Amino acid sequence: MTDVHDKETRSYNMSQIKSKDTKPELLVRRLLFANGLRFKLHDKKLPGKPDIVLPKYKSVVFVHGCFWHGHDNCEYYVIPKTRTDWWLNKINNNKKRDEENYSKLKTEGWNVFSIFECELMSGKQIITLTRLLENLKMIPSTINE
Repeated sequence: MTDVHDKETRSYNMSQIKSKDTKPELLVRRLLFANGLRFKLHDKKLPGKPDIVLPKYKSVVFVHGCFWHGHDNCEYYVIPKTRTDWWLNKINNNKKRDEENYSKLKTEGWNVFSIFECELMSGKQIITLTRLLENLKMIPSTINE
């Protein structure tokens, strides 16, 4: 099956997909801030440049798109019908890199949380965000208050 767009149109469409400040990421950031948690964004010094870094709790949060990170058993992760081998290779490399970054962060003593965009859809949103807050509250603060 051929692509419905010409090469230039497809290239433009793909270039418009953001990697930072996505709607799911902004949703998580708003919740954390509203609950008094302060954070840094996209710290380049940490493996994988986590979306949200909570230094006080030595925790990081990655907010992943289901397609780009190959979320298994997810209705939003559909393998494209064109260039399938190329896309599978790309997505599998993303998953492998994610696991390597998680491992490095855990070795450095960081708590790693990963949230997929489907977990922030209306039906699961409250459960996912409540679970994140509860997990963060169980982590002792690294800063003396």
